[in-house]
Amino acid sequence: MAIHFTLNGKPATVDVNPDMPLLWVLRDALNMTGTKFGCGMALCGACTVHINGDATRSCITPISSVAGKRITTIEGLSAGDNHPVQQAWKEIDVPQCGYCQSGQIMSAAALLAKTPKPTDAQIDDAMSGNICRCGTYPRIRHAIHIAAEIQAKAAPKTSASAGSPDSETAVLAGGAE
Repeated sequence: MAIHFTLNGKPATVDVNPDMPLLWVLRDALNMTGTKFGCGMALCGACTVHINGDATRSCITPISSVAGKRITTIEGLSAGDNHPVQQAWKEIDVPQCGYCQSGQIMSAAALLAKTPKPTDAQIDDAMSGNICRCGTYPRIRHAIHIAAEIQAKAAPKTSASAGSPDSETAVLAGGAE
């Protein structure tokens, strides 16, 4: 069964079992290996991608459920790894082992697309489904605050709604999805 969707801003079609998890379609069929397998039960967040702008665990998402939707992986978050979250991650050297970081970054980017200036409590809530075995949580929270500042400085001064689909796409993709 052919399933059509948009992957990192480009049309994609796969012909796989409709029950196959999106994670394995991304990794095995489409060679998007930045999205990681962690637990297979949506408990660790390593497999986080965006589906229509929402942080989603791809390990339990059947490919059939994404037909006609927009999928963004870590590879498509920005051109040149220049999304504000990626910039902040590099600025304060967030990763230790790095395995969970693509999921952490995707969750943080989805948070900032909806909540441009999050509080510590909002960050903790949004990131609670992402596990870091190295314990870099304080650096992750700090980086999200830095990313919010970077994003605010880069945002054009318009009256456009921060939650509109067009502004969400621009924020998620660093302006080039």
